[in-house]
Amino acid sequence: MTDSVPEYPIAPPVPRKGRGAVTNLQGRYEVDQREAVDDGWMLHEDEEGGSPALRTQVFSEQAKSILNRNASPDIPFSVSLNPYRGCEHGCIYCFARPTHSYLGLSPGLDFESRIYAKVNAPELLERELSKKSYVPEPIALGVNTDAWQPVERELRLTRRVIEVLHERGHPFAAITKSSLIERDLDLLAPMAARGQFMAAVTITTLDAEIARTLEPRAATPSRRLRTIRTLTEAGIPVGVSIAPVIPFVTEPDMERVMEACAEAGASNASYIVLRLPWEVAPLFKDWLAAHFPDRADRVMSRVRDMRGGKDYDANFATRMKGEGAWADLLRQRFHKAARRLGLNERRHGILDMSHFVRAAPAAPLTPARDDPQMKLF
Repeated sequence: MTDSVPEYPIAPPVPRKGRGAVTNLQGRYEVDQREAVDDGWMLHEDEEGGSPALRTQVFSEQAKSILNRNASPDIPFSVSLNPYRGCEHGCIYCFARPTHSYLGLSPGLDFESRIYAKVNAPELLERELSKKSYVPEPIALGVNTDAWQPVERELRLTRRVIEVLHERGHPFAAITKSSLIERDLDLLAPMAARGQFMAAVTITTLDAEIARTLEPRAATPSRRLRTIRTLTEAGIPVGVSIAPVIPFVTEPDMERVMEACAEAGASNASYIVLRLPWEVAPLFKDWLAAHFPDRADRVMSRVRDMRGGKDYDANFATRMKGEGAWADLLRQRFHKAARRLGLNERRHGILDMSHFVRAAPAAPLTPARDDPQMKLF
């Protein structure tokens, strides 16, 4: 970093109500540089007197494929499915934000306000599972962007994907911050009873005020705890993902989160240290400057302590947990709390592949909507 490039904006941007990012930072593939200029004509502001309210736009997308494969040694799955690109939850730390750069859009506000729905996802999945060459293995649902984000209430793409998996007896796991997963208990509970489904709920903090700016359109922490209890009572194995652990912001809450989740019925827990790949780093720094100016330098200093002096290190061996003395302390705190609370004493069993049926279901699924813009609200 040179002296001519400040780490934080001189005048931090004003946050938008209900949004995580405070800027619409250009993606790394953009050639032309653009700068917003206020000429005095934009007088419409939201009810808090900040920047104008930003509406969410949802576009339909005819995807060419639906199953993503990876060989990352630090990820416990090799196949994933994401019905949506972009996520209205607006989590400022989301590692998937940079993917909007591939669309020529911003990983900032565009990522959480311009959502692409893969309207043919159920049909693509059914076609894939019907192939003679298909080798069944557990699918991870909603890893990049939450499969039960707000637009799912109307579009029901995730519901239809689960219907396909249910009909075929195909196991999967899902991770979410949304209470909307409870809507699909009629499908999920029977699959869990057959050893075909398990869930994880992400909880970063129990502080509702921090959560409101950190992940503004996700369910509140207390509501997520209720979801853990609801899923557990339905017989679904539930783990909690404490991700990310942000030094001096969510980190002090780690043990309290684990205690609350254990009480709610979670049987397993894991954590991931804050990751800042690509455009996530400047977006997160802007967020810090806007919401935690008093501790921004301390937060980034501690992040670099765990990242070999950099904002981010993509090394497979360390990218999830960090390295160094502070990362070691976090690891010790987590394992000590897990032992005290009885978490991770028994691992969820391997998902059962024996019920998989390659033949297509008798009744066709509802055809995908193909209007170019599904909803603007």
